[in-house]
Amino acid sequence: MMIRPKLPARPVRLQRSELAVPATSERFFAKAAAGAADAIFLDLEDAVSPDKNDLARRNAIAALNEIDWGDKTVAVRINALDTPWAHRDIIDIVSAAERLDLILLPKAGSAFDVGFVDQLLTGLEREHGRTKRVGIEVLIETAMGVAHVEEIAAASDRLEAMIFGVGDYSIEMKSFDTAFGEPNPRYAVLTHPDAAGRRERHWNDQWHFALARIANACRAYGLRPIDGPYANFADLDGYRSCCERAASLGFEGKWAIHPSQIALANEVFSPAPDQVAAAREIEAALARSVEAGSGAVGHNGMLIDMAHAKLAEAILTRARGIEARPKR
Repeated sequence: MMIRPKLPARPVRLQRSELAVPATSERFFAKAAAGAADAIFLDLEDAVSPDKNDLARRNAIAALNEIDWGDKTVAVRINALDTPWAHRDIIDIVSAAERLDLILLPKAGSAFDVGFVDQLLTGLEREHGRTKRVGIEVLIETAMGVAHVEEIAAASDRLEAMIFGVGDYSIEMKSFDTAFGEPNPRYAVLTHPDAAGRRERHWNDQWHFALARIANACRAYGLRPIDGPYANFADLDGYRSCCERAASLGFEGKWAIHPSQIALANEVFSPAPDQVAAAREIEAALARSVEAGSGAVGHNGMLIDMAHAKLAEAILTRARGIEARPKR
């Protein structure tokens, strides 16, 4: 029998919604800080043109130091490690901004990538005497990243979350999607004809493999799996559907590229009231059963046992964490 290794203790953070904020868009910083997103990342990468890199970095440092972010998790998405700017992004921001919670590393393709950032952070923390340890979250958005997702997940005890970057991944896979995050109508099959000769078109999810593999790797190594962007921010029904798809696979949250998406992500990735009520009933029923000297017990026509106790505990722990957050 394989003994599961003890996982490192990591910060517990709510990350139901993670709002993208371009670091060149200073007018959005205060609104983002006052909004309802659990987490925010200031973007130095895709949302910034190369000639604005230095400005974006300075803006991110100023925002981290001057704006009251409250209890939000605040990350900075640096440029990829194969660019001329990544090391300067990390050095300048970590050296100057104590408020920083996470470095968001794009295009993570191997354990080495995470290890490199980890070692650089360790040196900077020692040099500057930082009192708060900087965590790492990574974007899995390349074929190499998906191929190595398990070794990436195990690469560092600083690593807290993995995000599925559907945009760059779909480009690399040459699917030629133009609306990142939406299902592709071509990824479908026809059923056999029924008695009247009618055939139904059955849609599939072309990103299921990558999503499921990321979720499994995260749960194996104690990380938070987070779904990435849904580019058509005017399509709130489509966004909700993708949130629900991700939640059903075990994801804890999703990116919001527009403030209109935040409330939906927070709702879908929170336990529903009926789930919380059922969890409380399960806890009470099992407590009565254990007190009576039994284990499993019938409840509402279903046999519940210690596995249900673990499920109820997980639901209630998450619900309590959400309830403890200030209302915005």
